[in-house]
Amino acid sequence: MASLNYHHLRYFWAIAREGGLTRAAQRLNVAQSALSTQLSALEAQLGQKLFTRVGKRLELTEAGRIALDHAETIFRTGDELLDTLQGRGPGARRVLRIGAITTLSRNFQLELLRPLIGRGDVELVVHSGHLRDLLAQLDALTLDAVLSNAPVARDAEKDWTSRLLDEQPVSLVGRKPRRARAFRFPDDLHETPILLPALGSSIRAGFDLLMDQAGIRPIILAEVDDMAMLRLLARESPGVALVPPVVVRDELRSGLLVERCQVPGLVEGFYAITRSRRFPNPLLAELLK
Repeated sequence: MASLNYHHLRYFWAIAREGGLTRAAQRLNVAQSALSTQLSALEAQLGQKLFTRVGKRLELTEAGRIALDHAETIFRTGDELLDTLQGRGPGARRVLRIGAITTLSRNFQLELLRPLIGRGDVELVVHSGHLRDLLAQLDALTLDAVLSNAPVARDAEKDWTSRLLDEQPVSLVGRKPRRARAFRFPDDLHETPILLPALGSSIRAGFDLLMDQAGIRPIILAEVDDMAMLRLLARESPGVALVPPVVVRDELRSGLLVERCQVPGLVEGFYAITRSRRFPNPLLAELLK
């Protein structure tokens, strides 16, 4: 079997980094036609198309993204070789790119990612954002998985898979009351102000339904679309906050907050959303096993 032509790989890497043949040719000071020929030779050797043309732009295919990851690792390793001779230089690292919606518990994310944190051979890239944006990145193969508290539908166009990782109860938490009395749900919400996740979250929809059924219009102090912010507000609020206890785990352990009551029948699911790939990231399988 012929050895990989690293000269061709370097040209491919430049095209991918510069976003097209023209800018890459200018950067490398070579003719665009020569660059195109080198790219074709690499694709022929790999047996995979590395780019697809979308209008006037070149976009990486799935094989192209994998090739780019490996190319960056290869060239980084070359740089590390020079560093190693000077007494430093870590080994090559694999990359796992995870997206997480803003309303997802940071503590849950930490527990999920903990097996990979601190490993010398792994680089974790974590993006936070709204589900629609993260799914677009998943479709574009710039993310390996999206963590969400709701599944997404799979259809003929979107080959997404939603894997349930865990389910957590949902509670009302707050500062310890001056008078020790059990919280009466839902009646006490007539007069106890509350912090809520923003409209659109799965637990907010379930909570609103419970309030409608009970005929209660809760006193809403704030609606927050970021669980980290909701956690901070819960520590300062005179009322209660609607959260899975895992979100405020440290505050519950320290006594800064207490669980006033579990909300009956309300749970939050934690999902890993992936898409079908010919070349799945082995780190993801390791993480989700």
